[in-house]
Amino acid sequence: MNAAMFDLFLASFVTLFVVIDALGVAPIFATLTAGTSRAHSRNMAIRGTFIAALLLLGFAYGGEWLLGRMGISLDAFRAAGGLLLLLMSIEMLFEKRQARRENRAESMLEDEDGPEDISVFPLAIPLLAGPGSIAAVMIFMSQHHGEPMAQIVVIAAVIANLLIALIMLLIAPWLLRVLGHTVGALITRVFGVILAALSVQLIFDGVKNAFFGA
Repeated sequence: MNAAMFDLFLASFVTLFVVIDALGVAPIFATLTAGTSRAHSRNMAIRGTFIAALLLLGFAYGGEWLLGRMGISLDAFRAAGGLLLLLMSIEMLFEKRQARRENRAESMLEDEDGPEDISVFPLAIPLLAGPGSIAAVMIFMSQHHGEPMAQIVVIAAVIANLLIALIMLLIAPWLLRVLGHTVGALITRVFGVILAALSVQLIFDGVKNAFFGA
């Protein structure tokens, strides 16, 4: 892997790592599977991650075609995706994102009648493959349209992040005890600042390309 491909992998990996936020998803998953067997928790983690992978890969290769059918330019999607990620980064900085996830978890637990299949919702959608991660994958893939090797590098970053997410889910109960709320909140805020900078750059790129060309 040459320097350019390594830089692309690093950029896409860091962006997806921040957006997917496996450290933030893990405590919610631990809450949703509390009181169930270890086998059930493990199955939910594996199935949820697999479904999220299918969704992200589907949008990675079919998202541009879908945009074309809807008459949406890639630059418009890049700017909109950047705005979406910026809003997400603001939520991360003020812990609104985590609070919303916890509320969703509580509502799920209130309606729970025995072990529930949470692999599709809310684990795969929207916790792992949410609007932010879908937008990020589509943006990186569109930036390297017609470059198979570069797109493979982006997909490798997606898979690497989902593998990390799977590991986090499998060790979620232990991770929750070790990190605690304070360290988790600190990590989330640092990621929020990084994501804000990346999202603003995406907005700038989309507007610049739309009005002044690539």
